[in-house]
Amino acid sequence: MAEEVSATDDAVPQTKREALDALFASVNRSDAPGLVVGVAQHGRTLYRRGFGLASVELGVANTPRTRMRIGSTSKHVTSLAALLLAEDGKLDIDAGVRTYLPELPSTTSEPTLRQFMSHTSGYRCYLDIGFLADGYAIRPKGAALAAQIRQRGMNFPPGERMIYCNGGYHLLSLVIERVAGIAFEEFLRERIFEPIGMIDTESVPSDFEIRQGMAVLHIPLPGGGFRRGIFPSEEIRGEGAIVSTIDDMLRWIAHLRGPKKVGSESTWAQITASTKLNNGSVNPYGLGLMRHPYRGVEVIHHAGGVTGGSCQMLTVPAHALDIIIITNGATLSPIETANRIVDTMLDAKDLGEPRPLPSAERFKPMIGTRYFAPASGMLAGFAEADGKLTVSVFNSQGLPLNESDDVVQLSFEDVAIGPIVVRIADLATEGAPPEKLTVSEAGNADEFHLLPALTVDAKQLGEPLVGSYRADDLDAHAVVAFEDDVLQLQVFGTFGINRLVLEPFSPNAFGWKVLDVLLPLTGALSIKRAGEQIEGFDLDTPRSRHVHFRRVPS
Repeated sequence: MAEEVSATDDAVPQTKREALDALFASVNRSDAPGLVVGVAQHGRTLYRRGFGLASVELGVANTPRTRMRIGSTSKHVTSLAALLLAEDGKLDIDAGVRTYLPELPSTTSEPTLRQFMSHTSGYRCYLDIGFLADGYAIRPKGAALAAQIRQRGMNFPPGERMIYCNGGYHLLSLVIERVAGIAFEEFLRERIFEPIGMIDTESVPSDFEIRQGMAVLHIPLPGGGFRRGIFPSEEIRGEGAIVSTIDDMLRWIAHLRGPKKVGSESTWAQITASTKLNNGSVNPYGLGLMRHPYRGVEVIHHAGGVTGGSCQMLTVPAHALDIIIITNGATLSPIETANRIVDTMLDAKDLGEPRPLPSAERFKPMIGTRYFAPASGMLAGFAEADGKLTVSVFNSQGLPLNESDDVVQLSFEDVAIGPIVVRIADLATEGAPPEKLTVSEAGNADEFHLLPALTVDAKQLGEPLVGSYRADDLDAHAVVAFEDDVLQLQVFGTFGINRLVLEPFSPNAFGWKVLDVLLPLTGALSIKRAGEQIEGFDLDTPRSRHVHFRRVPS
């Protein structure tokens, strides 16, 4: 059951309070993990609740005072820490990263700290490549930096695209620590949390560490029940280590939106400013925060995900409406629910219409098609869900496209890459689907080719791939083999094993999914040939591109 602690509920009209309660009805239970939620307007807390259990094992309820991980919502706090050192004259965020971390590999074009903060560095992410190599194995202290040092490939030249990268924020944390001369966690406490009055907030680098008043993270199991959520690293830093409460986070959002105790107005303007890429396209992500319209009002927000929990922090500055939702295993989406809270709390006259979603019927020839871009290694597939046109990228689950002017797209705020854009004029509305399709990622156009239906047995396409491989950037060896007639790629990393199920879509393009249901990672496999011989292949995920596996003797 929900615990009600706030003395300000009478400030919310009963109809709105009932509407808010209805949003959380599915998690208002005593046999499952849940969440905490806080809503404030003009600095006054209006809705403050804990739902479900903080610990299913112990039967302890969530309350508005329960502490939880906020995950990647931590990122703009890390950016603020770096900018505070810049205000002190100790750090140049426009300097190349090797100015502060000289052990990182030299690249043709060196990314800046600012590009780490805006996800435009081009670096691969230690978490993503760690999942590829080791599955969900726990990686010890030092493994993240070692993985970043090992990379000889990049996703893209700095500033060319925007791909979400936890590794960039981990490296930024190390820079902050070296320049400040004290532990990263201590810097956040002294320079940010204490001055703002966030007395229940801290940066906790490992889920093995026990903190008073902190909820257990829960992973729902397919057959029922739960598994304890442990993030697969013992050194979470600025990419997502903060633990907080709804009261502290509402205090933080009010500070973000209002007069500043910590950081200058110009510093905060940098955090919330949009990012311009090399090609001139503008992305709504700033330095750890997204800023864009939602139903005609501007919102500033950032979500967060951890193993067994999730978060959404959102503010509507024009209406001084602040929202924080943190979960410890509830199946409810905090991102979608925060949007519904905006819909509930603001008057209809202040909101525009929801963004239009193109109907599947309108683009019927595209349904069921799959396209491949040889240059980028990206797979894209079109399907229908609830009557709407969806697209999957890198063999992922299909997501609904939104329509704007003459294009359909997945926005950066939807998938943390891109935006992925297709011109409506290029999509078939009748007749046959086009043989070629131009798809733009972050303003960079790629030519995609229609993959026809297979005319040979899938096993026949997989047989030439069977063998042993080495991925130097993963520090892993791998084997492609059939297991019970299912083609699998088994990757043996330093800390664990990962198993991928491969599905051929053409002689040179395969899709794949990780076998572990707790690791919903998908991607594409592009075969590399020397004449008729397969010399290796590249794995591509939304966040790691062109990870090469070279063939070695078995």
